[in-house]
Amino acid sequence: MTEVESADRALRCSGCGILLQSENPGKPGFAPEQALSKEPVICQRCFRIKNYNESSSVTVEQDEFLRLLAQIGQKEALVIHIVDLFDFQGSLISGLQRFVGSNPVLLAVNKTDLLPKVTNWNKVRNWVQKEAKDMGLKVEDVILCSAKQNSGFDRLLDAIAERRGDRDVYVVGATNVGKSTLINRLIRDYSDLEQELTVSRYPGTTLDMVHIPLDDGRAIIDTPGIVYPSRYSELVAPVDLAVLMPEKTLKPAVYQLNEGQTLFFGGFGRFDFIQGERQSFTCFISGRLPIHRTKLERADELFVNHAGEMLSPPNRENFESLPEWTRHEFRIPKGSRSDLFISGLGWIKINNDLGAVIAAHVPKGVKVLVRPSLI
Repeated sequence: MTEVESADRALRCSGCGILLQSENPGKPGFAPEQALSKEPVICQRCFRIKNYNESSSVTVEQDEFLRLLAQIGQKEALVIHIVDLFDFQGSLISGLQRFVGSNPVLLAVNKTDLLPKVTNWNKVRNWVQKEAKDMGLKVEDVILCSAKQNSGFDRLLDAIAERRGDRDVYVVGATNVGKSTLINRLIRDYSDLEQELTVSRYPGTTLDMVHIPLDDGRAIIDTPGIVYPSRYSELVAPVDLAVLMPEKTLKPAVYQLNEGQTLFFGGFGRFDFIQGERQSFTCFISGRLPIHRTKLERADELFVNHAGEMLSPPNRENFESLPEWTRHEFRIPKGSRSDLFISGLGWIKINNDLGAVIAAHVPKGVKVLVRPSLI
């Protein structure tokens, strides 16, 4: 490492990787002068997240994220792409292949602890492989894991050791998928450094590439999380993010619906069963989010009069800060087992093969799609 590189590394926050500065408290990387002499040194933003669990509006522009990702294709690298199983289609970087080039990719699927223990994990793994392929991503292997329960990491470490060779390891992912938690585990297993990345529930915690040197002269590199505005996690207030993001195993809520019935998920989303025979629908959403059933003919009036109040969270103020709702309609053919997926909110499984016409109402820009059933 050159003296310039060494100095540059020394001036970076050990929590988020941003270049440190002590001149402007309103800009990324600010740290008071007295903090620069401490070891390890972290920026004021990371200090507040670690000690007070405060969010921050400081972020890095999308173009900067893409510029950092584009560097990977020019390196000899093993890429670990970590995704959120709860928000799979929302957190997978579908265009990753063009950034990483011919470098091998391991797909680490986090938050498996949210699915019921009786889940058939071989089927989940096959589902992940097919969905990733359909979204244009070629992967060497799929590793199901849970950062929270520290499960699956031994297999991931084995896969890294088997495929790394003389490469650096780049860890990539969208915001809020557990990437920094994974990196901290890699640090403990691969490096003697007493360094821990900033871990929080808020999007965009890592602001620049963080290099963790390995004993063989290579490095683990944590990249900033990609910000996708199509995910609910990027739109809501921090207090509501804690409600939307499940922390415990999901308890599926099954509803027998007649056509012409509607489900509201607090004030965050709405599901309409427009046409079809009476059938059951299973909601996989955070247990903290109340579900309200009503008649489709009353749904519009109920929404206008009670969004942010009876239909909450969010409260009225936070609800009004979200984009206007958009309606998405789908026809589910007979014989198909499908999920209606809403990025960051969860999914509704259409249990029967009777066919149905359904619709979802969510803020404009939130990703909504129909996919093959996950479980």
